[in-house]
Amino acid sequence: MSAFKEIKIVGIDDERPPRIRKEAYIDLFYKLNEKAPATWCEDFNNLGRNVNPTAKIDKNTGTCIETYVNNMDNIAPHFVQVKQVLADCNEQYIEKLQQQAATLAASNSALREQGGEQHRLNEIIASLEFDSPD
Repeated sequence: MSAFKEIKIVGIDDERPPRIRKEAYIDLFYKLNEKAPATWCEDFNNLGRNVNPTAKIDKNTGTCIETYVNNMDNIAPHFVQVKQVLADCNEQYIEKLQQQAATLAASNSALREQGGEQHRLNEIIASLEFDSPD
């Protein structure tokens, strides 16, 4: 399984601070602790549709959650909902990674157990002496 560091909200995007627009909306851009993988972003966007107003993340940049509220009093309760979506997304993504790792391990195990040409190929690959990555 590849290493995945859980995505967390670490603050407000310095380049896009909250502003009240003419339409009485306050845009919010929550900065993440690191760039989220594109598939994580897709999962977040699917889950973020369940929050009202919706929360989303640009899967190309993967660094900020974008949302808005229509009243300053709604910022804190909405933030709690966004954090819950983020936690659910992390959990879902970790489960996917674990499933992928289990599938890969099972596939590799099946390849090692095969006889004939596949077995011969596996032995040749296993005998190669690779340099250490330092």
